[in-house]
Amino acid sequence: MDWRNKVKKYFLPLSMLVIFETVAVTLWLTLDNTFYLFNFSYIGISISLGMFLYVKKYKYARRIAQLLVGLYMLVYLGFICSENMQIEGFWYYLFTGVFEAATIHYAVAKIFGPLLFGRGWCGYACWTAIVLDFLPYKIPKTSRKKIGWIRYITFAISLIFVSVLFLAHIGNIERIMFWAFIIGNIIYYAVGIILAFAFKDNRAFCKYICPITIFLKPMSYFSLLRIKCDKSKCISCGKCKKVCPMEVDVTNNSRKRKNGTECILCFECVKNCPKGAL
Repeated sequence: MDWRNKVKKYFLPLSMLVIFETVAVTLWLTLDNTFYLFNFSYIGISISLGMFLYVKKYKYARRIAQLLVGLYMLVYLGFICSENMQIEGFWYYLFTGVFEAATIHYAVAKIFGPLLFGRGWCGYACWTAIVLDFLPYKIPKTSRKKIGWIRYITFAISLIFVSVLFLAHIGNIERIMFWAFIIGNIIYYAVGIILAFAFKDNRAFCKYICPITIFLKPMSYFSLLRIKCDKSKCISCGKCKKVCPMEVDVTNNSRKRKNGTECILCFECVKNCPKGAL
């Protein structure tokens, strides 16, 4: 294999590494804080490693990236550093006018980042999905429910909760944010697991409840990184649709394809395509 083929083969993990290193160095120099150099370098290396292992056909490539990034954000940033990395933390820093921690995380991973890599966050970094993806219903066993409107309620609740704390001038908000992070995660895990078994779909929480999707879905519509189908190779066997945890119609290259903004780049469709059309 010559160098051109090698570059093409490893283009995706290399590109992801370059993007995150660019963010890491830019924030480090702009904010004069080495934490951001470490933080985004670590995340970039972890995600790139997962993609590299996928190229090498390692079965648990994506899970490794999930664990490396998700546990880092949940345990280190959340529990040890006492940062609320949930959406409440984003509102908190936004209201205080501080551009750091959760606001930077949301800007990179969930607001502007999806313009490049869609909902890759959901597939490679989400600490809630770490647990949900280990449940038995990796392929949905029931038809999709029309209850996606619930995500707007959870989104509104998070905003109202933090707004009330500020409007009521509640003291020690930082401590409240820490406990909100712990309690919020417990609720997310409990609801996610219950829904997974109730609907026989590991990703039911992501489809109907998760408030973060309010940011992710519209931006992912314009994502540069997308699964595309080579129509000349496709035999319409339906395997790609069957194995997709988010029920995306990847055979349709239009941005308006069914559930198109929900692709988490798990590449299950690519791995299961018998003709290499994806």
